[in-house]
Amino acid sequence: MTSDERHLLTQRIESDPESVQRDLFKLVLTLVELVRQLMEAQAIRRVDEGDLTDDQVESLGVALMHLEDAMEELKQRFDLTAEDLNIDLGPLGPLLRSDP
Repeated sequence: MTSDERHLLTQRIESDPESVQRDLFKLVLTLVELVRQLMEAQAIRRVDEGDLTDDQVESLGVALMHLEDAMEELKQRFDLTAEDLNIDLGPLGPLLRSDP
């Protein structure tokens, strides 16, 4: 790689440590939010099918509420919004579903 190519590469890569940390955290939170949404959808399906006892429904609901609260706190801490976490997959649309 020539020095000109290296220079162009370093211009494209954000090397500010704070920015790198925020972007990494944004990616991690995006994955956690995706898993949270999948778990919520699965929980709703199981409740609708009657697969869970009342205690299990209550426990699952509380756990999902705590996870959502933790996500909100982390998004605020890193000054992120739900839109920041929603990666555009081009023709497939957004990664995350939007809450009504």
